[in-house]
Amino acid sequence: MLPKRRRVRVGCPGGAVTSSTSPLVLFPGVAIYLAEPRMGRSRRAFLTRLALSKGFRVLEVYSSEVTHVVMEQTSVKEAICWQKHMAATLPCCPHPALLDISWFTESMAAGQPVPVEDRHRLEVVEPRNEPPSPVWVSIYACQRPTPLTHHNTILSEALETLAEAAGFEGSEGRLLSFRRAASVLRALPCPVTSLSQLQGLPHFGEHSSRVVQELLEHGTCEEVERIRCSERYQTMKLFTQIFGVGVKTANHWYQEGLRTLDDLRGQPQKLTKQQKAGLQHHQDLSTPVGRPDAEVLQQLIEAVVGQVLPGATVTLTGGFRRGKLQGHDVDFLITHPEEGQEAGLLPKVMCHLQSQGLILYHQHQASCLETPTYLVQRSHTMDAFERSFCIFRLPQPSGAALGGVLKPCSAWKAVRVDLVVAPISQFPFALLGWTGSQLFERELRRFSRKEKGLCLNSHGLFDPEQKTFFHVVSEEDIFRHLGLKYLPPEQRNA
Repeated sequence: MLPKRRRVRVGCPGGAVTSSTSPLVLFPGVAIYLAEPRMGRSRRAFLTRLALSKGFRVLEVYSSEVTHVVMEQTSVKEAICWQKHMAATLPCCPHPALLDISWFTESMAAGQPVPVEDRHRLEVVEPRNEPPSPVWVSIYACQRPTPLTHHNTILSEALETLAEAAGFEGSEGRLLSFRRAASVLRALPCPVTSLSQLQGLPHFGEHSSRVVQELLEHGTCEEVERIRCSERYQTMKLFTQIFGVGVKTANHWYQEGLRTLDDLRGQPQKLTKQQKAGLQHHQDLSTPVGRPDAEVLQQLIEAVVGQVLPGATVTLTGGFRRGKLQGHDVDFLITHPEEGQEAGLLPKVMCHLQSQGLILYHQHQASCLETPTYLVQRSHTMDAFERSFCIFRLPQPSGAALGGVLKPCSAWKAVRVDLVVAPISQFPFALLGWTGSQLFERELRRFSRKEKGLCLNSHGLFDPEQKTFFHVVSEEDIFRHLGLKYLPPEQRNA
């Protein structure tokens, strides 16, 4: 059997890599950062142990303390792009030496830092007459800022169409491939105008590159347009937009020959109570909800929650917390500063809302938090918090427009709302999980598992080796424990 690999612990002061016994630092003026993209995780871990054994200080997190950045199999252009990207994430921009692996190996052989010579450096002035150079992008979406508005909308939307179509066919692998490639495009600091700019970018295989090339050359992609116009894609998209309908159900209906909403209305025996409510209010629910309506809903819910349990808080999450101006549903996270006070809150809140005539439909899901270790280790994306899936009856002010049509002052519209209750000890994890985006959360959990050996979900961060949970009081604490630069919600639109 292979020996168990020693895992690096995170969250150490100054970001330094540590072990059970702190090594002696012989050269305090030198702080090395080993850039992983071309080096690889296992190689980086080996070089880290080697440097520590010889008295060098090695930092796990890129910070203003770094004096020497070491890269392997990296071109000058890639190194400069990488440095610009990393510097943009720091309030105080450091200017460490950007070095080839040769400086590191010579220093290890000498047992001390050797003088930096020109042959070691990766820093040279780029010619101005060359086309745009490739940009360095992290492999994980949780390591790169992704704003709401970006430079490559047409390209990313085309790949998202392919991802959605793959999901309709049950191909999870292709769905993730296209979605990750689209996410990379959204994170780029400039528009893609040449296929050469995709060189070295993660998650760009032959298929995604071919789609981008076709769009750049012709302004359209035949494959994407064919999918968008296909009966299956349009029908699956229509059915999965119904409240309570997933891909499997939509596919089953399609295989039975159903194609329209009227087809479904003609066979009510096929629908669950939730799906009937979704179909009944489909026109309203398929119309995006604006931020003003989300804020009105928050005020209504806060008033009721405050009446039922003084001191409890209501936080708007989801896309609206990431800066979106509209969405197809509104998510709220409820908690109380005293652990346990939130228990039994949601049924009382729903009772008050129903008495005010604000609820058209709701489905309650009880909490099952008895086994926190199991909950953190389980692979489900669904958490186990108490929640209510609702359709609100939201009154519309005089002159309000719905779908471009003015409605009278007595009008209302149906709005999808999820109310979720979390204990205060788990609130930072729940807030992180319910803020999204979906891909950002997926990548954050993948990074936690693969790079740190930890289990993360909306309930907590768990160390399976030590059998311990990490205590946090904020989202920033979670990023710090993972050794990640904190990204605010508006930078999580992966």
